[in-house]
Amino acid sequence: MMDEQLRDLLEHLHDKYNRVEFIDDDPISVPHRFSDRKDREIAGFFAATIAWGNRKAIVKNGHRMMHFMDDAPADFVRNASEHELAQLSTFVHRTFNGADFRDFVLSLRHLENRYGGIGAFFEQRYAATKSLEKTFADFREEFFSVPHDPHCEKHLSSVAKGSACKRLCMYLRWMVRRDSRGVDFGEWLSIPMSALRLPLDVHAGNMGRALGLLTRRQDDWKAVEEITAALREADPEDPVRFDYSLFGAGIDGYLKA
Repeated sequence: MMDEQLRDLLEHLHDKYNRVEFIDDDPISVPHRFSDRKDREIAGFFAATIAWGNRKAIVKNGHRMMHFMDDAPADFVRNASEHELAQLSTFVHRTFNGADFRDFVLSLRHLENRYGGIGAFFEQRYAATKSLEKTFADFREEFFSVPHDPHCEKHLSSVAKGSACKRLCMYLRWMVRRDSRGVDFGEWLSIPMSALRLPLDVHAGNMGRALGLLTRRQDDWKAVEEITAALREADPEDPVRFDYSLFGAGIDGYLKA
């Protein structure tokens, strides 16, 4: 049972950091450039895909990706010519290169043509499975069902192999969560917020252990399930809103020695 002191701390940090003032310095600023759902879905997916390493570099390169896509990501995914796709070759963010960029665009085009888009795929598969874990596994299988260079597969984690799938969980938080704060989009209404899982990386894992929310040492899918279950004690309907709390705990220095 979560004690009141920890619950109050989580609520305090959530209120402090779930604010529009923090958007500009976060990868979510990339999809926030757009008002159309399809543009946000694609911009958000690419921003989440490269979300590892230095935050400033992530944000900068996420915006660069949109420039490569003529600042019209949905139209680019649907209609980019071979010449336009070839122009992506000069992009690089750490190990995500221009060839990966091209393969991801073509996989998104496949999802658009077959399912009506990435958001439609997630909503349809969740409706069919009622399982986020199964939906993640099905998404990865479908995403790589079109011809691609195996190099790009490293940039979409496999829940079937036990990965924490931090970037996918973060992307789903952006697209599913809805509140009055104006940060997350809440576009995918058919997926309940209670189904979301915490985006778990080294930082969130360390914070979770320091606050007594996580005992598992590995930052894997089992740890994701454990820490999300702990956060459900504070809010069964929207546990992942405390992602802001763990982020804020790091900034505010709550990591125990």
